[in-house]
Amino acid sequence: MGHLDHATLGWLTPVLSYVMACIGAALGLRCTVRGLAACGPSRRNWLLTAASAIGTGIWTMHFVAMLGFGVSGTDIRYNVPLTVLSLLVAVIVVGAGVFAVGYGRDRGRALVLGGLTTGLGVASMHYLGMAALRLHGEVRYDPLLVGVSVVIAVVAATAALWAALNINSPIAVAVASLVMGGAVSSMHYTGMMAVGVHVTPSGEALPGATAMQFIFPLAVGLGSYLFLTSAFVALSPTPGEREASASAQRPVDDDRPLAPPTSAVP
Repeated sequence: MGHLDHATLGWLTPVLSYVMACIGAALGLRCTVRGLAACGPSRRNWLLTAASAIGTGIWTMHFVAMLGFGVSGTDIRYNVPLTVLSLLVAVIVVGAGVFAVGYGRDRGRALVLGGLTTGLGVASMHYLGMAALRLHGEVRYDPLLVGVSVVIAVVAATAALWAALNINSPIAVAVASLVMGGAVSSMHYTGMMAVGVHVTPSGEALPGATAMQFIFPLAVGLGSYLFLTSAFVALSPTPGEREASASAQRPVDDDRPLAPPTSAVP
């Protein structure tokens, strides 16, 4: 068995991956809250942004953490199509869960369906991303720990969507995002604890791209997207602020009675 190291770059990758998970969760929750308060095309657009933020944040968290992953006795490469597919799966399946909550008439049923769908999407992204690994050897999984990681993903997703349905305060959303980021990171490292690698030494070149050739540039690009979108959402007015601005610009009717005309002094 090859020795697995989940932090070859020290604390940098675990901390940075947690930060990316929190940013994605905060942006996604904030957009979901805004979407639930809107209607028509505006609701759809906010929910689409929420899905892309949460999915992108989770994917970036996973692969930033994978930058610090190493196995003794073998190099590691990534299958590019499978890696991109894992990103699409994350966004699409998380989107299905967010839309279930955003348009569900029965809030309780929508929460359960949305949490289950989103959680399974997170887990699917993780294990599809792991399937993209290319190394000299065989990757094996502990079924019990895999099951625990999936449960953590579903619980974390359900809690996040519950927060979106019941929390409006930006401070409360920020706290919920920190909790969700921790839960998603816990799911990732629980899933990684389930991994075992039986290394078969070989001098053959591995197919695929290295992490620095492909994962790092893509993670930086998606991280930039999250930061820019967060700034846009933070600066865009809420519905209440727009109404207040519109009422302030509306002319005020002066309903006070007019004073009687002053009679001329003889």
